[in-house]
Amino acid sequence: MAARRGSGEGARVILDLHSHSVKSDDGRAQVENYCLWIRKRELPIDGFVLTEHRQWDGDSDYSALAQQHGLTILKASEVETEYGHVLVFGVTDALTRAFDFRDIRLPLARVLDESERHGAVAVPCHPGRPRVGMCAHAEKLGVPAGVRIIETLNGGSRGTEDEDARAMAERMGYLGIGGSDAHIVSHIGRCATRFPSALRSEGELVEALRAGEFEAISWKSKS
Repeated sequence: MAARRGSGEGARVILDLHSHSVKSDDGRAQVENYCLWIRKRELPIDGFVLTEHRQWDGDSDYSALAQQHGLTILKASEVETEYGHVLVFGVTDALTRAFDFRDIRLPLARVLDESERHGAVAVPCHPGRPRVGMCAHAEKLGVPAGVRIIETLNGGSRGTEDEDARAMAERMGYLGIGGSDAHIVSHIGRCATRFPSALRSEGELVEALRAGEFEAISWKSKS
């Protein structure tokens, strides 16, 4: 792995945009242990986004952990639609009232529309994965309108899942992000997204995603 990143590398920032803690029903990692692992293994990421399943964790405050370890820790959500799972960045209290995050059959169009209306960004994740990814559902239901970004690199992908996602992105003109989809500590940082400037808040992350200036990257073969 590359050396620990710092101010000497300029303003670029690398964030793992997809991770789960024990707040998710299938998560096994404490957030502090993610931080300790990143620093112990000198992972080349500047932080991570917690995307807990079917909920918005508005109560947890990780600012002290972030400061202690010199990392950026942001929060988002992962919801479930008829087209598979979708990451929602820039969640607000108003957006949590726009649809039920616990619903496992949310209409993707509604998630996209309400996210846009409330200043958030919705991103279908692991699209190449059977049952919970957008590629297979698009073959049956048609290509959904309104998608602009998909997760093209996922740390949990197997076989050709990432290749299928990148092929869909190229075919449809989608932008691509990367995230580890970590549920255990040792999986954090397997994939990530590189941005051209520092990001310190969920709002700045949304602005960067809307600007479209980012690149999905992967270290899966080295982790």
